[in-house]
Amino acid sequence: MPEPRVSVMRQRAFTLIEVMVALAVVAIALMAALKATSFATDSAMDFRTRMLAGWVAENRLAELTARRDFPETGQSSGNEDQAGETFIWRINVGPSPNRSFRRLEITVYEQKDQQHAAATLVSYLARVQ
Repeated sequence: MPEPRVSVMRQRAFTLIEVMVALAVVAIALMAALKATSFATDSAMDFRTRMLAGWVAENRLAELTARRDFPETGQSSGNEDQAGETFIWRINVGPSPNRSFRRLEITVYEQKDQQHAAATLVSYLARVQ
């Protein structure tokens, strides 16, 4: 009789509800994966910015060291391009307990965000005679 054959085929097929639930689960999983990828990309860009800002600070320190100047206490600032991005640097020169040294604090900011430092480097510079 043909009726048992029809009932077997009905048991193998998915219902519309089952398909919709499966699609909803896949959509939620894809959204979570997209968010994780977006977070990883943002983290990589933040790391790149901090690395470049660190290089700017190190460049400022290397230039001061190479000049063999003994800077006066005070502040100076400027900007520098690094890998196609412009950074603002500020150098605060202060005294140290030993008068033959100066304390340097070099702070580097992104041009678009000068409220939060992307890198800070603290070092001491000796008087060379």
